[in-house]
Amino acid sequence: MRVEVFFGTSGITPQDIAGRVVAMIDVLRASTTIAAALDNGARAVIPLENSDEAIRLAKTFERRDLRLAGERRMLPIPGFDLGNSPGEFTRQAVEGKTILMTTTNGTAALAATQGARDVIVASYVNFSASLSMLRAALRGETDVAIICAGREKHFAFEDAGCAGRYVRHASRRLVGVKVNDAAHASVLIDKKYGDNIERLLGASEHARALHEAGFGDDIAACAKLDAHPVIPVYQDRQITKLGPDRER
Repeated sequence: MRVEVFFGTSGITPQDIAGRVVAMIDVLRASTTIAAALDNGARAVIPLENSDEAIRLAKTFERRDLRLAGERRMLPIPGFDLGNSPGEFTRQAVEGKTILMTTTNGTAALAATQGARDVIVASYVNFSASLSMLRAALRGETDVAIICAGREKHFAFEDAGCAGRYVRHASRRLVGVKVNDAAHASVLIDKKYGDNIERLLGASEHARALHEAGFGDDIAACAKLDAHPVIPVYQDRQITKLGPDRER
C-alpha cells in the first residue's frame, strides 16, 4: 500500500488519483469550514470554482433553502451570505441548508480528484473521524493520496503539517506501507510541532496574512483538534456527511 502527499494540484496525474481514497486538506480555511458546516446541520456543501457559477446555480434553488458562501483573497465575496470563517457556520446559520461555496484554494483542489474511489475533506478539526477512513482504506490494501490545497497553487506549511499527522497515524502499526518524499517531509513538520497545532499554524505565511486581515480568530478555530467529528464525503459534485443516511 502507498500513502502519497501532493503539495498542490499542478503536478497530479490521473494515475495519482485513480482507484485511491483521497483526502483533500485546506486547513486555512475551507476544510475546516466545510466540517463545521456539516457538523452544524448543513444538508450539503456544493463546491464551485467561482462566484458566477455559484450565482447561476443558486437560481435553481429556493432561496430559503440556500446559503451562498466563499472568499477571494481571504475576504468575503460581496453579496454572499457567508464568508469562509468557520465561526460563521453556526447551527442557526446553516442547519438544513445547502451551501454553495467557492474559495481560492480548497474548492478548486476538489476538482482534481476525479477518478478516486472515495474523496473526503480532511483537517485538524475532523482528524480522528477522517483518519478512521484512511486507515480502513490501507487495511483493505487501497492506496491513499493526500492533496494539500496550498495557497494560490503553492506550498502551504499548515496543509503539509496536517498531512504529516495523517500520514504518521494512518500508517501506524501497518506493515508494508510506502510513502513518497512529500509524505516524509510532511511527517517531519508534524513531528517538530507535535500537538501544538496553533503554533504550527502560526508559523505559516497564510496564518500571518489572515491575522493581518482581521481573521485571527479563524486560526484558533482551525487548530481545534476533533472539534467537528464528521467525515465530509465528496461525491456527485457535492459534499455530505458520512453517516446512517449517507453511506459510501
